[in-house]
Amino acid sequence: MKNIRRSLIAGNWKMHRTSSEAVDLATEINHLIGQETDVHVVLCPPFTALESVARLVSDSNIMLGAQNMHPQPEGAFTGEISALMLRQLFCSFVILGHSERRQYFHESDAFINEKVLAALKSSLKPIVCVGETLEEREAGDTGKVVKRQIQEGLNGVSKQTSEHLVIAYEPVWAIGTGKTATPEMAQEVHGQIRELLAQQFGNSAASRIRILYGGSMKPGNAADLLEQPDIDGGLIGGASLQARSFVELVEIAREKS
Repeated sequence: MKNIRRSLIAGNWKMHRTSSEAVDLATEINHLIGQETDVHVVLCPPFTALESVARLVSDSNIMLGAQNMHPQPEGAFTGEISALMLRQLFCSFVILGHSERRQYFHESDAFINEKVLAALKSSLKPIVCVGETLEEREAGDTGKVVKRQIQEGLNGVSKQTSEHLVIAYEPVWAIGTGKTATPEMAQEVHGQIRELLAQQFGNSAASRIRILYGGSMKPGNAADLLEQPDIDGGLIGGASLQARSFVELVEIAREKS
C-alpha cells in the first residue's frame, strides 16, 4: 500500500535563518530540486521569511509550510498568526503540535485539536506531530501517549478530510540529541499510528495518510528508515538548514518511492 502514498520531505527551519538567509537557502534548494515531481518537498521557514520564500518558490514544485498557527481566524491575539494569513501567503501545510510547542508553550491535545480543525477548514494540510519523551518511553508508555495524542488531537476530523492529514512521529528523546530510533523501533510506532488511524477513519483512509519520521533523520540514516513500510518521509530539523543535506534526503526518498 505504500506506493499509493507519495513520499514527503518537509524542512522545519525552526527559529533559524533571517529573511535574507532564508532566501539564500531556499534559492539553493530551489535550484537543485525545484522541479522535483516524485517527492513532495515542503519548506517551513520562520514567519518572517514566509513571504519572501513564497515568492521564490512560486514557479517551482516546492510547497510552503508554516511552523504554527492560532485556531481563531482573527482577533486580539497579539503575536499570533491565523490560517487566513498563511493562506494569503500560499502556504499549503502547517506544522501543529510539535514537541517544542507542547514542551515550552504547554500546548494541550485539546488546543492542538482546535488548530487541526481550523487548518482543515481553511484548506491547510496539518502536519500533526506526536511522540513520547525519554521518560515515557522508559516507562513503557509510548503506545499510550501516542494513542492519546492521535485520538484527542484528531477528534472531530471527518473521514473525508482525513486525506489531507499528515502525521509526524517524533520521538522527543531523539530530537537534537544525536540519538535516533532504529528503523525497527520507528516502524513499530508508525505501524501503531496506522492502526489508530484505521480505527478512527477506516482502513482505506488510513492507508492514504502519510506518516513522517521526525526524529533526527539525516542522509546517513534516511535510506534504512524510508525502507520501512509505514515511514512515508521525514519532518527534517537540523539537516534542512543546509541545502546539500536536505536535497540528499529528497534524493534518497525518490529512490525509495
